[in-house]
Amino acid sequence: MAGDAKKAPDGLPDLTNASTFKRWTQVTLRFSDQDSLGHINNVAYAAYVEQARVALIDSLLRSRGKGAGIDYILANVHIDYRREMHFPGVVDVGARLLKIGTKSITSGFGLFKEGVNVATATSVNVFFDPEDGRSIAIPEALRKILEAELAGD
Repeated sequence: MAGDAKKAPDGLPDLTNASTFKRWTQVTLRFSDQDSLGHINNVAYAAYVEQARVALIDSLLRSRGKGAGIDYILANVHIDYRREMHFPGVVDVGARLLKIGTKSITSGFGLFKEGVNVATATSVNVFFDPEDGRSIAIPEALRKILEAELAGD
């Protein structure tokens, strides 16, 4: 359970611990995700995080009918590679909200193959108005949803 998760030294949830997450996206490893050494390529890890990030944002905002007239742009992705992966198989990507800013959210991810943590990642998404392309403060209705999610972890 997410409530049982340990905290990292910086006070944030420990993304290497599967119990940190309550939202999961399972991604099938593709043969084409391998590099010349037979490892899953580092760029593929970013695609797995992207799939989980999109699912997280959709589950929190878009599927609830929130966010009309605004969009989200990816400002930052940071990945720590912990273990190599090999084809075939699946990678389970845990996703959670870490922080809510004035105009952005920070999300955390843990990638697990066969229950073993292979990578962690964080990303920052900035809210913006697609009409003028400028960042905007998170609307109050969306902020309430995000705060409830953060409080539930």
